[in-house]
Amino acid sequence: MFSLTDHPHRRYNPLMQEWVLVSPHRTKRPWQGQLETPPPDTRPIYDPQCYLCPGNARAGGFTNPAYESTFVFTNDFAALLPDSPPGGAHSHALLQAVSERGTSRVICYSPRHNLGMAQLSITELRAVVDLWAEQYLEIGAMPQIGYVQIFENRGAMMGSSNPHPHGQIWATERVPSIVQREQDSQLEYYAAQSRSLLADYLEVELERGERIVYANADFVVLVPFWAIWPFETMVISRRHVGAVSDLTPAECDGLADLLKNLTARYDSLFNVAFPYTMGLHQRPSDSQDHPEWHFHMHFLPPLLRSATVRKFMVGFELMAEAQRDITPEQAAERLREAMKQ
Repeated sequence: MFSLTDHPHRRYNPLMQEWVLVSPHRTKRPWQGQLETPPPDTRPIYDPQCYLCPGNARAGGFTNPAYESTFVFTNDFAALLPDSPPGGAHSHALLQAVSERGTSRVICYSPRHNLGMAQLSITELRAVVDLWAEQYLEIGAMPQIGYVQIFENRGAMMGSSNPHPHGQIWATERVPSIVQREQDSQLEYYAAQSRSLLADYLEVELERGERIVYANADFVVLVPFWAIWPFETMVISRRHVGAVSDLTPAECDGLADLLKNLTARYDSLFNVAFPYTMGLHQRPSDSQDHPEWHFHMHFLPPLLRSATVRKFMVGFELMAEAQRDITPEQAAERLREAMKQ
């Protein structure tokens, strides 16, 4: 008899309308084996060489203020520019390029150099959530902006150039490809059901419980049924809201609580500052209502077995379809147990 725990199978992702291959028979207990002990974190509270620490010099002759909470500034090496000239290149139907205007900003979570989300207090994380909402509204009101992508790359493994606790904002003229696919899927579902796709999905997950990692009154974090990365999670608001700026003060507190709990679980899993890419997905900044959009966040961490053993997307994954060995149910169980170790 077929079993999701024992036999190879494909799982469907309704947000992206794509499939992922799951091969649970390849590793029944993926968390066993050598567990390296990472060296202790010796980062100082303040690093005079860090271009994100308070009072330090940055590129272009800029100097950071002596900030005491959060701090945001336009990236000195911005990937997007607001004054890029319009135009493009269309020399052939198969060779198309178009100008893209936008802006890039950096958000420092704390003046302390040696912290991550897990070490910040809920009050400090609430300040981060509030800044996300402020920046989403401020940047989204710019006439050339169509989408505001807030994200964080944590750790050198994820390409972060600085260990100081910070995230980024890349705001684009057009809705990015991955977000557009999520929007199309949610719109299709909403048109057919008059309900949020993620609200219905969350209802199913709460009823079953096996992939739930942590929940409070306002938010739930779970390992998606279709997760690709070993310990991938999704944060979903219980209430159907379209953006972080729609959250009530109580919901902002709930999101701060959940972020601290989740990142602490990640750090406890292999006793390491867990690397990940995190991003907020929310409605575009195009002055439309977008009732189909349901605010959520993705955490995509690469670690698989220990502090040094990671999942690589190679071979079949790059050439055919995403694949994983550890099942989402096993990953959720490991994350639930992480805080008990």
